[in-house]
Amino acid sequence: MPYTPITIDRDALTIMGVPFPDLEVLESTADAIGTNMFEGYQPTKKGIEIIRDYILGKITFKDVVRAAVDESYVE
Repeated sequence: MPYTPITIDRDALTIMGVPFPDLEVLESTADAIGTNMFEGYQPTKKGIEIIRDYILGKITFKDVVRAAVDESYVE
């Protein structure tokens, strides 16, 4: 798979257009995405939303695993 850079806008607090409540959550999510990209993950807006929501505590790890198994992060 070719490397696909992601767009991070620290001023607007967005990653690939997905909004974040603050810079700390944005950077935590960007770190998680970057780590997973080394393993072959190709980020999508939906995938970024899932990671953000997990970091914010809106969904559980079980929900993240379910999304991965169901491939619901794919757009």
